[in-house]
Amino acid sequence: MTDLTFTVEPGGALRGRLRVPGDKSISHRAIMLGALAEGMTAVTGFLEGEDCLATLRVFHAMGVRIDGPDQGRVTVHGVGLHGLRAPTGTLDMGNSGTSMRLMSGLLAGQAFDTVLSGDASLNRRPMRRVTEPLALMGARIEATESGTAPLRMHGGQRLTGIDYSLPVASAQVKSCLLLAGLYAAGVTRITEPAPTRDHTERMLAGFGYPLAREGDRIVAIAGGGRLAGTEIDVPADISSAAFFLVGASIAPGSDLLLEHVGVNPTRTGVLDILRLMGADIEVLNRRLAGGEPVADLRVRHAPLHGVRIPEDLVPLAIDEFPALFIAAACAKGITVLTGAEELRVKESDRIQVMADGLTALGIAAGPTTDGIVIQGGVLSGGTVDSHGDHRIAMSFAMAALRSRDPLSIRDCANVNTSFPDFMTLARAAGLNLMAREAA
Repeated sequence: MTDLTFTVEPGGALRGRLRVPGDKSISHRAIMLGALAEGMTAVTGFLEGEDCLATLRVFHAMGVRIDGPDQGRVTVHGVGLHGLRAPTGTLDMGNSGTSMRLMSGLLAGQAFDTVLSGDASLNRRPMRRVTEPLALMGARIEATESGTAPLRMHGGQRLTGIDYSLPVASAQVKSCLLLAGLYAAGVTRITEPAPTRDHTERMLAGFGYPLAREGDRIVAIAGGGRLAGTEIDVPADISSAAFFLVGASIAPGSDLLLEHVGVNPTRTGVLDILRLMGADIEVLNRRLAGGEPVADLRVRHAPLHGVRIPEDLVPLAIDEFPALFIAAACAKGITVLTGAEELRVKESDRIQVMADGLTALGIAAGPTTDGIVIQGGVLSGGTVDSHGDHRIAMSFAMAALRSRDPLSIRDCANVNTSFPDFMTLARAAGLNLMAREAA
């Protein structure tokens, strides 16, 4: 596999206006629910990154006609809840944990057998969090001894709804069980320990499938309904915008407008945390796009200070913490994160990998079991290893805006999983970034 190294010259500022790619979470779900719907679903703003393309290919393999993607436009010709066909081989999820976990629920109720696998990183990630509750519903799934993929799904099982309390706040597990609930007899009722992103619930409603909600932590779905094809406008991904929100906040002279960003309240923890740190972020032109709230975000440089991050914001910013750690490294004082053990089982152990990288750049960063303590300071420049984690690679690229010397980031090829145009947009905004391939 080709190794990609980012090299970033120090200094600079981020200015202008840009639109980051479409939301990854919503793009995944648009393909999945569109495939299970009756009739056509037209998607605009689809993220053409490797993770979402893996989801698209999986449905191709199960007999769903999908036109595109073409400049973010995709047309899904739905086959109905029971119209999928058995694939001829293993379904390859690539690096996408969302695909693996959500597809587990969707496939648990099919009439045919399937095998789900992914790349080396994905096949190390924990899957018992979905296989165990699915088994309670009647699914038959075989995993490795350590509870990881490949997952062998046995078709023809009769699923029954359950009342399940999630042990850890996870939108992926919640969504997995909701998708299994489409095929289950009776009601599947899920209770969360804390609110998580609700894209699946919003999108099910958009496809005309009824849900029952009790407050912001309980959702229930009854099996036996139908999904009707619809139109979906995917907003720009706030997780991708986060790198630029942090970059502009830390770099003197920055003034950047990020357009049409999804601001679903279950995803805006990054805005709340940055504002607690003193960031200058304006939310402009709030509106709805396909049932999802969007806005334009204007961010200007501001001096940041360390904070103790409230634990109730952790699930609302779980994917943005690598970027937030860079903000903490450039802030005055100490930033403390707790309650974020979920970061240890992402594409990498994001707590340890970020701590190692920050330490290599001269920042005091002490990992803990469920978080990190970062003392703001001066970034020295040097070389860090992203361990193939796209969010870590892009976060350290932004760190160069405040480093003394050039910064090299190894193992960056997986940036294409979520943000294939990152280098182009970052350079257009003012980041002095180059990439070098080595066989």
